[in-house]
Amino acid sequence: MPKIEVEFINTCPCCDEHVQTIQKAAARYGDDVEVKVYYAGKDFGYLKKYGMVTRGTMIINGRKKIDNLSKTIIEKAIEDALRG
Repeated sequence: MPKIEVEFINTCPCCDEHVQTIQKAAARYGDDVEVKVYYAGKDFGYLKKYGMVTRGTMIINGRKKIDNLSKTIIEKAIEDALRG
């Protein structure tokens, strides 16, 4: 099973719920999923990689961007990424 990198750009306090959902979904897979959370206005490392982001966005393996998030979408995206 390949290791999956999940990044989340948190753009506002409303997105904190997504951070928790992503972390819980990733925890099911142990070390196979690595989560990195960026906080807009505080962290700037994502800007070089993804440019300006104005909406909470989850990025899988640096390629697949998802900004229409819900618990179901987050869980399915992580599961699908692990399947390959």
